[in-house]
Amino acid sequence: MIELILADDQDLIRRGLKALLKTDPEISVIGEAVNGASCLQLLESLHPDLILMDIRMPIMDGVAATKAIHAQFPHVKVLILTTFADREYVQNALRAGASGYLLKDTPFEELTQAIRLAQKGYMQIAPGLMNHILEVAPQSIEKPELTGWDDLTPRDREIVQLVAQGLNNREIAETLFLSEKTVKNRLTNILSCLSLRDRTQLAVRLLKKY
Repeated sequence: MIELILADDQDLIRRGLKALLKTDPEISVIGEAVNGASCLQLLESLHPDLILMDIRMPIMDGVAATKAIHAQFPHVKVLILTTFADREYVQNALRAGASGYLLKDTPFEELTQAIRLAQKGYMQIAPGLMNHILEVAPQSIEKPELTGWDDLTPRDREIVQLVAQGLNNREIAETLFLSEKTVKNRLTNILSCLSLRDRTQLAVRLLKKY
């Protein structure tokens, strides 16, 4: 059972989400908060697995709350659920320690799946928002603090640089004059070397460093 807190300043949204989530036997809403500050207060008495957090709220917004939760309750996952798809919000939330960023038009089945995956440690990003987390300044990726970075070849680091710029495998292959299969294989090796699951996690890890 995944126990979670809903943090949203709109009562109607909280009620709707609670009613929907109640239909999932593996998810239990154990608390509700109207802003980030009240969410932090609840965490002192409740012990949720995950917070479903809005981004724009009075008193303490979702970014500030996520940062505080990540520092004080690092075992608690925070999954942002909002209407705002702004690049700055996405990047700041992930830098603060959020386990994902979803939009409120996410289908219910996808939301519950995202909650399960976020709880297991998988990063969840709404479709169309990946470019927001891939906009890392190229000059910042000389030597990020990633386990295994020193074991990468110069070519591997070039591939990481291009991933961070948002290029897909085909575009990377064209840029580096490699086959797409070679890029795919090298990227698999890079992720293995850095102990990362996928290119999304790689991009998020790079983003959080800068």
